[in-house]
Amino acid sequence: MSQQGYVATPPYSQAQPGMGGYPTGFGASPPQAHYGHYGAPPQPYAAQPAGVLKPAASSPSGMPPPPVSSQYGSPIQQNGAHSQKFPPPAVSAPAMPPYGQPLQRPAYHSMAQATPPTQQLTNQMSAMSIGGYGQGPLQSPQSPTSSAAPQPYQMPSAPAMGHPPMSPTGHQPPSMSACPPMAAGPPMGATGAPPMGMPNSQPGLPPMGGGGFQQPGGPQGFPQQPGPYGGQMPGSQIAGPQAGAFAGGFPGGAAHMAGPPQKKLDPDSIPSTTQVIEDDQAKRGGQLYTTNLRGQVPPLVTTSFTVQDQGNASPRFMRCTTYSFPCSSDLAKQCQVPLATIIKPFATVPKNETPLYVVNHGEAGPIRCNRCKAYMCPFMLFIDGGRRYQCSFCNCVNEVPVQYFQHLDHMGRRVDLYERPELSLGSYEFTATLDYCKNNKPPNPPAYIFMIDVSYNNIKSGLVKLICEELKTLLDRLPKEEGAESSSIKVGFVTYNKILHFYNVKSALAQPQMMVVSDVAEMFVPLLDGFLVNFQESRAVINNLLDQIPDMFADTNESETVFAPVIQAGVEALKAAECSGKLFIFHSSLPTAEAPGKLKNRDDRKLVNTEKEKILFQPQRGVYEQLTKDCVAQGCCVVLFVFPNQYVDMATMGDIPTHTGGSVYKYSNFQVQIDGEHFLTDLRRDVEKSIGFDAIMRVRTSTGFRATDFYGAIYMNNTTDVEMAAVDCDKAVTVEFKHDDALNEETGALIQCALLYTSISGQRRLRIHNLSLNCSSQLSELYKSCETDALINFFVKSAYHAILNQPVKTVREILVKQTAHMLACYRKHCASPSAASQLILPDAMKVFPVYMNSLMKTPGLVGSAELSTDERNFHRLSVMSMGVEESQVLLYPRLIPLHSMDVVNEAVPAAVRCSEERLSETGVFLLDNGQNLFLWLGQACPPDLIQSLFNVPSLAHLSPDMTSLPELDNAQSKKLCSIICAISQQRPHSMKMVIVKQKDRSEMLFRQHLVEDKGLHGGASYIDFLCYVHREIRQLLT
Repeated sequence: MSQQGYVATPPYSQAQPGMGGYPTGFGASPPQAHYGHYGAPPQPYAAQPAGVLKPAASSPSGMPPPPVSSQYGSPIQQNGAHSQKFPPPAVSAPAMPPYGQPLQRPAYHSMAQATPPTQQLTNQMSAMSIGGYGQGPLQSPQSPTSSAAPQPYQMPSAPAMGHPPMSPTGHQPPSMSACPPMAAGPPMGATGAPPMGMPNSQPGLPPMGGGGFQQPGGPQGFPQQPGPYGGQMPGSQIAGPQAGAFAGGFPGGAAHMAGPPQKKLDPDSIPSTTQVIEDDQAKRGGQLYTTNLRGQVPPLVTTSFTVQDQGNASPRFMRCTTYSFPCSSDLAKQCQVPLATIIKPFATVPKNETPLYVVNHGEAGPIRCNRCKAYMCPFMLFIDGGRRYQCSFCNCVNEVPVQYFQHLDHMGRRVDLYERPELSLGSYEFTATLDYCKNNKPPNPPAYIFMIDVSYNNIKSGLVKLICEELKTLLDRLPKEEGAESSSIKVGFVTYNKILHFYNVKSALAQPQMMVVSDVAEMFVPLLDGFLVNFQESRAVINNLLDQIPDMFADTNESETVFAPVIQAGVEALKAAECSGKLFIFHSSLPTAEAPGKLKNRDDRKLVNTEKEKILFQPQRGVYEQLTKDCVAQGCCVVLFVFPNQYVDMATMGDIPTHTGGSVYKYSNFQVQIDGEHFLTDLRRDVEKSIGFDAIMRVRTSTGFRATDFYGAIYMNNTTDVEMAAVDCDKAVTVEFKHDDALNEETGALIQCALLYTSISGQRRLRIHNLSLNCSSQLSELYKSCETDALINFFVKSAYHAILNQPVKTVREILVKQTAHMLACYRKHCASPSAASQLILPDAMKVFPVYMNSLMKTPGLVGSAELSTDERNFHRLSVMSMGVEESQVLLYPRLIPLHSMDVVNEAVPAAVRCSEERLSETGVFLLDNGQNLFLWLGQACPPDLIQSLFNVPSLAHLSPDMTSLPELDNAQSKKLCSIICAISQQRPHSMKMVIVKQKDRSEMLFRQHLVEDKGLHGGASYIDFLCYVHREIRQLLT
């Protein structure tokens, strides 16, 4: 069966010597291309055994062999007889550095220099045709005159090439006004303002007008598509010169363009993420999503909807990369779409949805299959009048325990089906028996220990005083069980620099007592009784202590700190109290004092873009490795708040938090008045959030496939048990599956995630999530039910895991190859026949390339020595435990125009495409990427708008250090505050507000989040990446 995908043939038509931003040599095709995930033997495209993507065979220099096509900048005549605008390089010039490697050029270089000769690209763009299977992202401006023969428009020819020279600041001159939002503006890839920091602009692409669309009917001779996506939908098509009609740089072309005149291309014609999000919100937003069907694709993470559990876990708990698994491992290898699920076992359930039911089977405990140990769930089949049941996971037939017996109705279902959550719902909890507890004893309630670095830096910055003041009120808000009067979590306090100070805050004392441990090599806890206490009982003593700490260390000159002994002390305290818990560590500098775990500065940026770059991401082993094991064994979760002024070896210090279910928060060059509120909001959220301790998770599957790889804030001692010292509502684990046998279309694929944990009241529980997926021997079904947001979450984590063991350059190549491979397989096996010059994308994955390109421009993968090693490591640690919502907005931030907002309407204004050409000098835009909020102000922004938002007469009066907005009594100010509040509530972390004036230095930081443009630290624009991927696809297909 054939289906038409989302078609686009722009620049992607001809093979270019080197893609913009990807030098010639980047991913060049060897005689035979190799694909797969990380780590398995290479194999040709035709028949793929399982396993990992290997990069193409490379030359001795470590670069892949150059492509056959002519070198970038070779002295050939460009298409359309425009002569070369830059001198050809010397013949002996070395190969270009890998993608993202800084060339010898000014700071904040852009990859514009590496674009293919521009005229060539123009002609390619003009050959773009887009047709759609399923609804395309945009409707064409005119309906077809006939469904049989599309009528092309008459197109004006392109204007002369070249941008005016840039002004010294790297911005476009005032005469070229930026485009209004959503208008068809300057060319893609050559956005309104040329890339920053460059002395002069490249010859640009011609501006693209609208028009040029035609609406063909579906290709003739192909049946209508059944299934949820409806039949063949007409898409929009941009007619252009045929493949092979190009000249010059392309093999087989004449020296001049033979074909119709060049046509303008509308930048809106390439797939738009914002359009996909809006369409899904319009189609499925505000609706009830019931989980009663196997393999149904849920609404996007960006869509607001209500879930009703009817037998499968809510997409808030589990999302899959595809909801239709291929029946055989051969099909899986052929398409290379990763089969994975992203599990957020503690995801927050909105107030209008039913919380999870807790099932208590008494001393007998939960009912489980005797063979595979799967828990009772809606997939189990009752037989023999209800006396036995067949396990759907391993097909074993089990006896039903006497106390659990119930008769079956005429349909073969138990009469009590709807009275038992475990038989009718996808997610529920069981109360665990003593068999599930350590040493067969019920656990104690957990403890929170606050460990404050009182070295010179933290005292001087005012941080210690800030923390102590906040804790007085924050401890009233410790998490508690539903319906409980107060929290049963105990609290303890430690301060430290080179030595540790423990505090006895027993309620009977009049004054807190301090006990010092100066032998940090042999760490022990000097007191048991009075260290961990109930806050309500010891409130007076604790408040007294919090008042005294800043004064006690006010005159300290001690700047050295220890780190590993601090965690060791926390673990020992929890061991002595026989409970699990959480350490909140507030730390400022590299731990250089003589002690176990002492670290040295190993920040060597000369390693960037070399084979040894992976060393920068690897943590120091030894003490820290053992400490991680001890923490996990005790159920001790570490949360690290770090306030560095210089290098702190984030890779090592952040390693324990990320293996114990904790988090790392980083505030560089911390200043109380600027960063204080941002830090306190993070602290409050982390202390208050719902959490489970001492957790162990097992993912079971039905026969034919199994879980093989796990990514997240987890620890793995063996290949099946995922151990988490704690798991909270923001942590997600991404699990990859591989076939070990054939799957069956009738029975589908079943997944059960079982999480055993200790609740905040000290009760041992099992949380169960079940999901059933379809299986198909048709690849078209797999592509139709893919979810791009989940796919990219998998790729982010697998790539960031891979950079620990492989050069970053290799990982980038693997990502591009796999992207091309997935799309080439769709083109070959699922799409209707069409010209090779067309790029055809599956409807469900049409914006996948923009996310993949954005991923390659993230700090960890971009390979730029301008980025600090700590920043790159912090980013790596942050993404490893992200859920689908967080990775989606990180890789495609929301850019919201505020100057045109409707102050009456309560909704957040619709976002525009994340590109500089959407900005306008008279506009105000808010950019949200889940980590930061940027408020961008155009230099010609109306003074009355500035007055109503900031209460100052003009842009010049705005303070550059402003991190929050004043709440003023006018409609615009109230509306903006409500938008920021709505966005902040959706995000797991507090987001620092950064005010950015157009053409200010701070604009650099903002621009690197405009992911459709070229990267500031290297990396291609969206359009260039599409060209490159299309070239790779064509090489695969030929």
